[in-house]
Amino acid sequence: MQNIKCILPAIITLLFISTASAQISPPGLGTTSTAFWSAVGIRQKLDAKNSFVTYLGLGRISDPEGDANPFKKQSILVFNQEFYHKMNTHWQYNYALSYRRQNQYESEAPYELETPAIQQEFRLYGRLAYATPIGSSAKWTTTYRQELRKFFTPDFDDVPGGFQLRSRFKTQVLFPLDTDKENSLMGSAEALFSISNDADAGWGDFAYKESRFCLYYCYSPDAIPVTFDIGYMNDLMGGHGHHIKDANYLALDIILESPF
Repeated sequence: MQNIKCILPAIITLLFISTASAQISPPGLGTTSTAFWSAVGIRQKLDAKNSFVTYLGLGRISDPEGDANPFKKQSILVFNQEFYHKMNTHWQYNYALSYRRQNQYESEAPYELETPAIQQEFRLYGRLAYATPIGSSAKWTTTYRQELRKFFTPDFDDVPGGFQLRSRFKTQVLFPLDTDKENSLMGSAEALFSISNDADAGWGDFAYKESRFCLYYCYSPDAIPVTFDIGYMNDLMGGHGHHIKDANYLALDIILESPF
């Protein structure tokens, strides 16, 4: 209950001050104080209703405590392929395949493992989005995303709890800052729930895991087919009370618009 009281004001605030473009939001990077996420992608329009987004992303993190350098440690490498279909003016769905290679660290000093550990993940997900205008130029989008995640060791062996189903509920709003819509602000609030399957223990409980709040500035100049996004994300991890931890992310992505 205490956690809900903390989350609701933030969601309400975002609904009234933020926006939603097509930025490449950061993935969760685990226990850290600060993090940096960068990505380079291509958004290709295929026809009036179909498009795809391909991107390569890199994440770096600080130590969990006592260090605020978001570039200190390598965290994650992501390759993502998404396909989008616009059903009508309001509804859109997409499906995607993702590969992620993430470094593992201890939660206590000195943090480094004696043998560097890597966790690999293959992720398949689908997303359904409903968009509606707010006033003359703003747009509000609500999204449901369902993920299937499978984790492996560096040698592609299974790991405990290596299969997971995760549900994500997101609301976001886009506010253009000029009539040409070259400059805009984007804000979002997202809640994540998951359930894992262990080979020995079986399925666990479907439970709330974390919330993510983003605020982005997006620049799409008419002169060149490129979108630049710079933003901030607060990742609020944990279920309730003193178990809650948060991490602060700086994010930057560059998207080439229909280069082919």
